Amino acid sequence: MAEGRPKERTIELDLNDERATVDLAAALAGVARVGDVIALSGELGAGKTVFARAFVRALSDGPGGDRREVPSPTFTLAQAYDCDAGTVHHFDFYRLSRPEEAWELGIEDAFADGISLVEWPERLGPELPVTRLEVTFFFADDPNARIARITARDDWRARLREAGID
Repeated sequence: MAEGRPKERTIELDLNDERATVDLAAALAGVARVGDVIALSGELGAGKTVFARAFVRALSDGPGGDRREVPSPTFTLAQAYDCDAGTVHHFDFYRLSRPEEAWELGIEDAFADGISLVEWPERLGPELPVTRLEVTFFFADDPNARIARITARDDWRARLREAGID
């Protein structure tokens, strides 16, 4: 490992159905903190938005939080949700043409003052923080199943254990 690079750990999980993706999102939401960036990668339809929606709902307070409307920000590029744990920023950079365009959406403040879920993080290029949790979704043989590859850096490694993901 190169000196100066954060230590990381990679785990692969079989997600047998959408409920398993929802449960993974809820487990990670339970250990998320303000300042966290969670990079969500995968092909179209692989489960990024399902994960993000479940993550926001897991942090939504009050009755009916699990039914909170959480639209995909494909066209708006960003949505913000006030939750007990802080503001959750959901970014979808599929339509981003240049990484610099993300600054117009306030990513600097979002990365510092909230929890950020970033779909299509590769579109951010060097603007994506090094300290982040990466969750990459892959299609499995069963059309309802997915595989999640989680790469944890720094204190996320311990938080995965705390969430029961190891």
